[in-house]
Amino acid sequence: MVWVVLPAYNEEENLPDLLRQLAALGQELRVVVVDDGSTDRTGAVVGAWPGPLRPTLVRHEQNLGLGRAIRTGLWYVLERAAPGDLLVTLDADGSHLPAQIPDLVAAVETADLAIASRYRRGARVEGVPPVRRLLSLGARLLLSVLFPLPGVRDFTCGFRAYRVELLQEAQRRYGDRLVESQGFAVMTELLVKLRGLHPRVREVPIVLRYDLKRGRSKLPPLRTVAQYLRMIARLIGR
Repeated sequence: MVWVVLPAYNEEENLPDLLRQLAALGQELRVVVVDDGSTDRTGAVVGAWPGPLRPTLVRHEQNLGLGRAIRTGLWYVLERAAPGDLLVTLDADGSHLPAQIPDLVAAVETADLAIASRYRRGARVEGVPPVRRLLSLGARLLLSVLFPLPGVRDFTCGFRAYRVELLQEAQRRYGDRLVESQGFAVMTELLVKLRGLHPRVREVPIVLRYDLKRGRSKLPPLRTVAQYLRMIARLIGR
């Protein structure tokens, strides 16, 4: 079984097309949408979705941030998944293409974790603002020095496929401390903590279509930098 976790905050405009793309993959998926306190019709879109996909809606009553949404989605799946299952995370804003999920699933056949990477030959990135490109590159350079992990060049992309056994082992080791970040640093934090389990990691080149995203960006640059610095300090201090 492939589980798909979609953290969503005010994604009413983007979710319909994303859910249609997931349904068009033609494979059995269990989709879990974590509505992180949206003030638009995100929850209504998911709740009324027709057809065989039947996404599960998990709600936060108020906006708690990407980190909490990822944590809620992971915990929901890990309580229900079988050891041989896979868990895929991707953004709900339309910039990650579900058509790449089979590539990630295939990569996990010989690994524990697969990452859709901006830093592999064949990657294509369209419409990403310069400040976001700079943040991503800076994070890559810094994190590869502080927390090197064989096979990893992209530490921040949230489009990944995990073996459930890897996440279950991490959950047993870290408990509630597995996911502590509340904001965008969560994906890096999770990767650094998995590093202690010596996972086999493969990267596949991503096709990142930020130009397809509808609505305003939810990534505040200065606050995100501060979140990363706090996360790094916390992890180094342990």
